[in-house]
Amino acid sequence: MAAVPESTIHYHEAFLPVIISEMPLNSLPSQREFEIVERKGVGHPDTICDALCEEVGAQLQREYIRSFGHVLHYNIDKALLRGGKSSPKYGGGIVDLPMEFYLSGRATVGIGAKTIPLEDIVKQTCQRWLGLKLHALDVGAHTQIHSLIRPGAHNLTRLFAQSNNIQILANDTSYGVGHAPLSLLEQMVLSVEQELTTAHPASDPEVGEDVKVMGIRSAERISLTIACAFVDRFLVHLDDYLEAKERVKSRVEKVAREIWGRELDVIVNAADLAQIGEVYITVTGTSAECGDDGQVGRGNRINGLITPSRPMSLEAASGKNPITHTGKIYNIAAKDIAESIVRDVPGITAAECYLVSQIGAPIGEPAFAEIRASSHEETLNRDQASHARDIAMQHLGQLEESSRRLWLGMA
Repeated sequence: MAAVPESTIHYHEAFLPVIISEMPLNSLPSQREFEIVERKGVGHPDTICDALCEEVGAQLQREYIRSFGHVLHYNIDKALLRGGKSSPKYGGGIVDLPMEFYLSGRATVGIGAKTIPLEDIVKQTCQRWLGLKLHALDVGAHTQIHSLIRPGAHNLTRLFAQSNNIQILANDTSYGVGHAPLSLLEQMVLSVEQELTTAHPASDPEVGEDVKVMGIRSAERISLTIACAFVDRFLVHLDDYLEAKERVKSRVEKVAREIWGRELDVIVNAADLAQIGEVYITVTGTSAECGDDGQVGRGNRINGLITPSRPMSLEAASGKNPITHTGKIYNIAAKDIAESIVRDVPGITAAECYLVSQIGAPIGEPAFAEIRASSHEETLNRDQASHARDIAMQHLGQLEESSRRLWLGMA
């Protein structure tokens, strides 16, 4: 068995229940020769599924509080998007078969004779989000919403019901991870997608919301591959498409250079074969209209990125209740803890946080918590380790109060 560095043993013994350990600088993505970062935009089929589950969950919270005075048990964290069929063409095509959204999970319908209109809530919430976020989509004509939600298992609803003003109990054995700060490539991928999807549709109506950014850094060279669904009715012919694609490329290069400070490679819609007219145009601005399906949990993590060069949780946080479900809560808390340590502890340049919950235990008392940190110095000193531990303990101590306020509709 490999020997554990003396400093790590010291921190383990001195700072339980939060373990503070060294994170070698060469373990950070920015210090490695290769790094990969991805982000799926708001109109990507997987992101849509995540967002619909999250929106339905939030609407359920509001309805529970209005009807019962506090939140009841729910986890709407499963969804499948069955892609439709379309015939795009310059000047405007048609959607031949609609996209179908199937939302599943568990939710309490009511208490005694008093119930909420669960199916109506699901359909209306999904339709509202789709109409607001996808500017070229005709929600009524292009989509169908199916609710497959059923009541929760007795043991989980019991655990939720036991959570109260005294104690909030975890309803899953799960883990969350977070890191800080974002590397330059991570910042770049995030900013590029936001640049392309947050502009007002009136300025660039031909740019759909289905954007995916894949960033690769090899030593000091970065390449960005952008998949961008263009909307056909705002393009008259192929030349319009090629000009619009060039404008997208220019916008990406401008944002990326502001972060990177040097040249990089940008490719937009790499599968295009313009010489034979095969390009990425859509009717609705999302590939979900024609064969590209979506699913919860396959997209961005809590920090908005997919980062295989970093530790990640496979939890689908979207749609899980933010009161007792540590699959959501611990991923958010781990991110916040890592960011706070880097911001507030002098000399610490990077941090990772790992939290593991045990079902039925108070959410503020994880079964395992570790902070890994890198310092300007060769090793972490006692003051840095103590400060990092205090920050983690403070965040954990606030979890139950935050959940309690959410449960009562006070936050």
